[in-house]
Amino acid sequence: MQRDLAQFVRETATEFGIPGVAVGVLTEGEEQWACHGVTSIENPLPVDRDTLFGLGSVSKTFTATALLRLVADGIVELEAPVRRYLPELSLASAEHSDRVTLLQLLNHSGGLDWGLQVDTGEGDDALANYVARLDELPVIAAPGSRASYSQAGYNLVGRVIEKVTGATFEEAVASLIFQPLGLSHSFYLHEEVMTRRFCVAHNRETDGSLSLLRMRRRPRGDNPGGGLASSVGDQLRWARFHLGDGRSGDGARILPAELLTKMKTPTIALRGSNLGDAIGIGWFLRGINGVPAVAHGGSTNGQFADLLLVPDRDFAVIALSNAGPAGILFDQAVVQWAVERFLGLTESKPKTLPFDPHRADEVVGSYENDVMTLTIESDGTAMSLEVLMKPETRAAYKEAPPNHEPFRFSLMSEAEDEYIITSGAFEGQRGFFTRNSSGVIDGVDLAGRLFNRISAESLEPLPLKAVSR
Repeated sequence: MQRDLAQFVRETATEFGIPGVAVGVLTEGEEQWACHGVTSIENPLPVDRDTLFGLGSVSKTFTATALLRLVADGIVELEAPVRRYLPELSLASAEHSDRVTLLQLLNHSGGLDWGLQVDTGEGDDALANYVARLDELPVIAAPGSRASYSQAGYNLVGRVIEKVTGATFEEAVASLIFQPLGLSHSFYLHEEVMTRRFCVAHNRETDGSLSLLRMRRRPRGDNPGGGLASSVGDQLRWARFHLGDGRSGDGARILPAELLTKMKTPTIALRGSNLGDAIGIGWFLRGINGVPAVAHGGSTNGQFADLLLVPDRDFAVIALSNAGPAGILFDQAVVQWAVERFLGLTESKPKTLPFDPHRADEVVGSYENDVMTLTIESDGTAMSLEVLMKPETRAAYKEAPPNHEPFRFSLMSEAEDEYIITSGAFEGQRGFFTRNSSGVIDGVDLAGRLFNRISAESLEPLPLKAVSR
C-alpha cells in the first residue's frame, strides 16, 4: 500500500505539474504518507513529512475546535448571541448585531457575506481591528435562515476566543489545541513559519510557466478563517484526534466525546454543493456510497489542502499541494483514489440535462458578492460562467492568482435549479440558483457562496412548461 501511495502521488503531481506535494493516509490506526517535489522552484528543498503548507480554510476546523474547548469549560455557550461576549459588535444590520449566535457563525448561517478585503496589520490588535470594521460587510440573509460560506464569520469567532481568554487568537489556539495534541509543526505567524521548512505558493500562468507567489497568506486578521500553516504529519495527528473519543495521544481529555460527535452531526442543510450535504460544526458532511464522511478543503493563493475523514472506517486522507490552479485537481484526485483504494468506495457522477435555450435565457446575467463578480452567458448551444475578482479585491491580494477562462456548466437532472461545472480547473464544482417570491432567479450559489443578481437578459419568470423536466 505504501508503495502504491507513493507511486500515485508522484505520477499525479507530475501529471498536474505541481512543484511540491504531501499526502497522508490514516487507516486502521496506521499512518502512511508520501511526499514529492520541492518547496520552491527558486530555492528548491525536498518536501518532507514536516514541511509546512498553507491550509487555507482547513484552519476553520481548528478555530471551531478551540471554541468548543471553551464550551466544554463553561466559558461560552454555542447558542448564545455573539454580543454576550463582544458587546461592542456592530454589524451592517442592527438585527444581526443583536441576534447572530456563535453556532450560526460556525455553521455559516450567520447571514454575513464572504469577508472584508482589508489589511488590519500584523499586530496583536489585527483581529480586533478587523471585527471593528464588520459594519462595512453586507448582510445577505436573516441569521439562521440559510447557509452561505463566510470567512468573516470565523474571524469573528476568533475575536470571541481572544476576548474570553485574554490571549491573542494564535496564543489561545496554541494553548487549547497545538500543545495538548502535540502539534509541533503548526503555526500562524510569519516569524514562526519562516524559521522552518515551508512550501512557497506558485501559480501556473497562461503561457504554461510557473510563477512564484511571495504572499504566504492573507493578513493576520484572517487567521481564524484561513491563516494556519501545518505539515502532513500534524494533519494526520489532527485527523486521529477527530476520529477518536476526545482524548489526546497520551490520554488527556481535550473534548468530551459528545461534543466531538456534535461537530460531525448536521446543524444545517446544504443544497447543490460539493462541499457536502450539510454542515456540522467546523466540518462539511456528506455520504460516500451511503457511508458518512466529514471533510474540509482550503486554498490560500497558490496552496491547496483537502482533509477527509470517514469515521465509521477509522480512515482519513490529507492532500497538500503548492501550485494553482491544478493543485485543486491534484488534491481531489488523491482523495478520490485513496477512498477507492483503501475503502473500496466510489462517488457516482451526477447526471446533466441537455442544453435548453429557455432555461439559458432565465439564468443569463451578472451576479456579485462582496469580493467577486459572476457572469453567465449563452452561445445558443451551451452555457458558461466566468468568475472574476473585483478590482478592489485583486488589489488587496497584492499577488492575486490569474483569472480563469469561463467555465462551461450544465443543469443537473437530479434537482431543480442545480448545476455542475463541466470544464476547466473547477470541473465537478456544483451550485444552484435561487428564486424570489415571483419565481424569478435572483441569485446563484457557487462553492457555498451566494452571488446576488445585478443584471439579466430577462427578469420575467418563464412559463411553467419552459422549466418542466
